[in-house]
Amino acid sequence: MVSGGVTKFAKAHPEMDFRLMCKNAFDRARAEVPNLRLDGIDGTRISYFSDHFTRQLKAASMVQDYLGLNPRGSVRIEWGGATGGECFQAAYEAVASGRMDTCLAIGFETMSRVATWKGNEFIALASDTNFDFPLGGFYTGYYALMVMRHLFEYVRRAKFSHISDEREAQRKAIEYGTRVMAKVSVKNHRNALYNPYAQYPKNIDVAGVLGSDMVSYPLTREQICTMSDGAAAAILCTEERAKELTDHPILIKGVGCGTDTMRLADRPFGKVLLMPHEKPSDYAHLEYPGVHSFRAGRSAGLEAYRHAGIENPGKDLDFIELHDAYSSSEIQTYEDLGLCKYGEGYDFVERGDAFLPNIDYGFPVPRAGTIPVNPSGGLIACGHPVGATGLMQAVFAFWQLQGTIGKHFGSDRLQIPKAKRGAIHSHAGTGSSVTVTIMEGK
Repeated sequence: MVSGGVTKFAKAHPEMDFRLMCKNAFDRARAEVPNLRLDGIDGTRISYFSDHFTRQLKAASMVQDYLGLNPRGSVRIEWGGATGGECFQAAYEAVASGRMDTCLAIGFETMSRVATWKGNEFIALASDTNFDFPLGGFYTGYYALMVMRHLFEYVRRAKFSHISDEREAQRKAIEYGTRVMAKVSVKNHRNALYNPYAQYPKNIDVAGVLGSDMVSYPLTREQICTMSDGAAAAILCTEERAKELTDHPILIKGVGCGTDTMRLADRPFGKVLLMPHEKPSDYAHLEYPGVHSFRAGRSAGLEAYRHAGIENPGKDLDFIELHDAYSSSEIQTYEDLGLCKYGEGYDFVERGDAFLPNIDYGFPVPRAGTIPVNPSGGLIACGHPVGATGLMQAVFAFWQLQGTIGKHFGSDRLQIPKAKRGAIHSHAGTGSSVTVTIMEGK
């Protein structure tokens, strides 16, 4: 990867249609590689989630035209919430296969064009419309169900097994778990105070998170990402071409993707897919994946780690930009990606492993800087214009590894010192499709 560009993510960009948003992101990326001419781009991979938001079929073709890239080849990418992450990998594959020397990955979404209730209906169409959708089709409801099981499986049994009254034990588990989840939201919102591209930077505290509107118990408004307008672009090319364009290219070291059934009820139980540093006895009594874990995320992570030569991601990675559609799913994904063992996600937060050392979060983070997660603010604070989100992660990770966060953000508060290797993670549905990409600097 040699360059990237992002528009500010916002509730609405009424002054721009999707084509102009994409051009703004593309122009920002091109400004960093002035030697790259339009005729030096061999083709594109263009991502957006829903034709409904644009009220336009073949919107990718309109972007291709608007950017002046006809008659070169282009492919539209759609994969639910993982659309942007899959677009990034598709561009990588176009270059790695030898088909192209230089490929533009660009994605967008214009979710403000419809009312919020209608947008939630469109998003719900990414669930099983024959089964899930008639039952409600409301994603926050799905994730609330999953985290309740996660709390029972790991918090109730691990921390409150001494309480014989089952209802009281579960109440204690939820009380404890929701406070920990609120800390994730605080982390992401406060990180975003130093990210000018973020939609919702906030100096919020745990009480503010827990006191916000309840959406689906136990998830409150401040623990959930929002619909957004925005675009992001990434330029990928061969190593030889990269030397002509920049002094600071970033290597795509490993890619992985995983899948699972659309319906939670269809997911079979089996053995945990083990990381190299884990052993079967670690999970001898765990019913996996249940509705508490994302097997697709574990599979995607394992494939990407294998390509990149990563044995222990908690030690071998310097940071992760992770798909935190919900504060709860961020904690679940710590475990899926092997940053900690299954069942240790809440302790991972309490220790402060995922936090930055130079940000005041309003509570102790004793091991801050161990492996920062979502230093940008993640989806909860940056927003989630679906087709652009995974590419936004790629651009922010690219700047981290280049050491240019200060240049692009106007402050180096979010710059991770000496970052050499990072991961980006995109997630769709209730974990039905996930991508993980490993990026590495010099």
